[in-house]
Amino acid sequence: MFALPFALLLQITGEMAPVTPGGLEGRPPAMEASPLQARVDRAAPGETVVVGPGTYTGDLVLDRPIRLVGQGRPLLTGSGKGSVVRVRADGVVLEGFDIDGVRGGDLGRDSSGVHVAGRNVVVRDCRISEALFGIYLRQADGVRVERCRIRGIHGKDPGEKGSGLHVWDTKGFTFKDNVIEDVRDGFYIQSSSGGTITGNVARDLRYGLHYMFSDDNTFEDNTFENGAAGTALMYSKRIVFRRNRFVNNRGFASVGLLLKACDDVLAEDNLIADNARGIFLEGSYRNVFRGNVVALSDAAIVLYDSCGQNRFEGNSFVGNLTPLALVGRRTDTVFDGNYWSDNDEPDLDGDGRSDRPFPLSSVFDHLRGNLTAADLFSRSVSARALGAAERGFPVLREVEVFDHAPLAHPPALPRVPHPDKPPAGRGTLALAVSGLSLLGGAGVLLTGRRQA
Repeated sequence: MFALPFALLLQITGEMAPVTPGGLEGRPPAMEASPLQARVDRAAPGETVVVGPGTYTGDLVLDRPIRLVGQGRPLLTGSGKGSVVRVRADGVVLEGFDIDGVRGGDLGRDSSGVHVAGRNVVVRDCRISEALFGIYLRQADGVRVERCRIRGIHGKDPGEKGSGLHVWDTKGFTFKDNVIEDVRDGFYIQSSSGGTITGNVARDLRYGLHYMFSDDNTFEDNTFENGAAGTALMYSKRIVFRRNRFVNNRGFASVGLLLKACDDVLAEDNLIADNARGIFLEGSYRNVFRGNVVALSDAAIVLYDSCGQNRFEGNSFVGNLTPLALVGRRTDTVFDGNYWSDNDEPDLDGDGRSDRPFPLSSVFDHLRGNLTAADLFSRSVSARALGAAERGFPVLREVEVFDHAPLAHPPALPRVPHPDKPPAGRGTLALAVSGLSLLGGAGVLLTGRRQA
């Protein structure tokens, strides 16, 4: 359904209240400890400990600032009782390991492949699987996680496993070039600010990004795809999204990018395509959406009247079933100079803008945004007839929302990323977005609902 009430979305996708971490794990009993523990305990601060190929079973505590380096991909296999690697000192470096959580541990204790409670830690080139949480950061300022691959416990329901990268009360973190799959949420970020998240992939999960009470973070060149619900950001300010991909998030409660009570967000040059809802705004103010491609979604934008002073400019909206589902009876959101593939108005004076404003909502879209059951008829003959009647007799319009200077042709958007090769059954997305000619900046797409 297009304008799914946020409270209902919470009920469907799971409670999204702030999460309190469990008790901090200490040293495991001797029978659960890794055979590497003795080497770590003998190491002097600042020393590099090199671990050769092999399998090392048991949990490991790093409680001094050492560099633990795996050569030949040694495998750290957990005891199944808690976190496999527990970082409890500042300045630790962990790199080059395969880590197996053996499907064990306890969600209430935040059992992880790597659990970090130290500052300025680096986790690099690790492959983590079968752990409840992949990497958990707890008050771990300045941590860097780079080139890691995290795969959750296959076959468990989302509520029975944790996030790939879970961040709590952490400042100045960096996540770069990681791949996260088959977990509950790709990134869970709470009460954490000043982060840089670049070049990551989160796919085949519930939320690609689940986020609250976290200001001043920057997301660039990431992919969030194949989510049951997509991405959800709440109660945060001054977030920046550039050149990300929010794609193939399909389902009853799916959203490409959802903002709930988020202010002063900048989203530019992103690809938001093939989602049940492209962009969802509720209780959010002064956000700017500029130069994005929003394509092939059931509703390009869901906008609640609790929002204010938001702005959409220079975006390309292509092949969406409806451009706007407005929930409520007012909006001061500004739509200026966007391209809409359903806009048939000519550009007779050749200034690149259509000669008349483009209406973004019809009486049926208004009903669909405010009467949940109306969505059941969105593809029906009666819906099309009502839409045609409304265009012929605009007196029926409930709420007038226009792009007053719509672009007559797709804008050049060379910085918007292409989609990856889509999974089976998603060929329409590749065809549509490639038609935008993003590499050359022409942005031409001739398909859409009119030709369906």
